[in-house]
Amino acid sequence: MLRGWEAQQIGGRGLGRSCVRDRLNVVRRFVAYTNEYPWHWTPAHVDEWMVDLVSRCNRAKSTIRNYQDAVKLFCEFLIRPEYGWAVECEERFGTHPVQVCFEWNTLAHLVDYEGAAERRPMTRQELQRFFDYADDQVEFAMRRRRKGALAAYRDATLFKVIYAYGLRAREAARLDVTDWYRNPKAPELGRYGNLEVRWGKASKGSPPRRRTVHTVMPWIVEGVQDYQLNIRPCYGFDDHPAMWLTERGGRVTPRHIEQRFADYRTALGLEQTLVPHCLRHSHVTHQIEDGVDPRFVQEQVGHRFASTTAIYTGVSGDFMNTMMVKALDKAFAAEQMETW
Repeated sequence: MLRGWEAQQIGGRGLGRSCVRDRLNVVRRFVAYTNEYPWHWTPAHVDEWMVDLVSRCNRAKSTIRNYQDAVKLFCEFLIRPEYGWAVECEERFGTHPVQVCFEWNTLAHLVDYEGAAERRPMTRQELQRFFDYADDQVEFAMRRRRKGALAAYRDATLFKVIYAYGLRAREAARLDVTDWYRNPKAPELGRYGNLEVRWGKASKGSPPRRRTVHTVMPWIVEGVQDYQLNIRPCYGFDDHPAMWLTERGGRVTPRHIEQRFADYRTALGLEQTLVPHCLRHSHVTHQIEDGVDPRFVQEQVGHRFASTTAIYTGVSGDFMNTMMVKALDKAFAAEQMETW
């Protein structure tokens, strides 16, 4: 049954092997938990497994839903008459597989963003402190003639790129030197007018989604250019395509980005809930605050739906107060015109 389901997903539906492998592993976990074959599964088994995952394992809602979806899809495969598993099981065991996941015992996907509620964008002051501290680490390592000066410069530039282009950590880690190119509408930016993001977040079973991000924060150009011309060559791997190299000639990983961010966050005494993804949140929020068209921001960060971009936006109190004053001024002006 598992081999047939795997072939149906990879061969018939063209899903990625990693996606299919994860689903197979979920089904195997469910088999191990129930200690029953699929033709003996009932909705009660699903209910008991969900209680265990929530109470003992403390799984997130999105993880729970992925588990439920995997079991549901497997059951749908088994009960399809085209594959003959129901007839085969009936002949062999006197029973057959049934669907055990329904609307009333599984989680519904009601919102676009299900991350931690405390996740928020960084304020402009926090960002400035963070970037200043990252730059200070470069000077500190150079004064002490320490080995980590190159890595500190690389990471300082990397964090600024994540914020300036609204990238995810994985997208930033997979950047190549050739991903920047000219924008004829912005010749003053040289070859850094556009950034091609080739490893955007994919939908389930789909390849990575590509997108073009326009450079909207010109200050980032000088930093990227300086890194490419003066710092990256010092690693000695000119033939490697990666933008962010390690001392051993590898590519910086998202895990490294998260760890370095956490080190700087702790040193500055910032909230523990802040993570590299908050730089992406900050990009969206600050662009909206600066009056950039929300539709343009949505395209820049690769959101399929405007509602997702809205969830990422956490405008500041100053911005809200400014908007309130403008709204009141407009309302009072209208009243005065009516009185006149």
